[in-house]
Amino acid sequence: MANNLATISGLRTAPTIPDLPNPPVAIVKPNSVSFDTAFARGLDEYEFSVLLIVGRADERTAQNKLDAYCAPSGAGSVKQAIESDKTLGGNAYDLRVREMRNYQQVGVGDVIYLSAEFVVQVFAE
Repeated sequence: MANNLATISGLRTAPTIPDLPNPPVAIVKPNSVSFDTAFARGLDEYEFSVLLIVGRADERTAQNKLDAYCAPSGAGSVKQAIESDKTLGGNAYDLRVREMRNYQQVGVGDVIYLSAEFVVQVFAE
């Protein structure tokens, strides 16, 4: 998923949770796994969160930048980038970006950022 997100120009990606984010950055983390959703171990359902963090030196600029990442399509669209390879390089049957939520300020250490969370549903064996 981080590879798909890396296609967005200027966006850093993190397949693991960093101690100190370097915005703009998309952090991919697993939320849950539902095992055996099809017979004989044929399918598992994974849910991931992608936390998108942008710097907040200027509120308007930060919000405009985050809005572009939250758009359903376009060069900066997180949804479009993630869904650009729905098999994740052959590791999944299908995926979809199910929702964007938690558009808010987030504090890391003494720094306040602006963030949004994307929920991604992945079907794999």
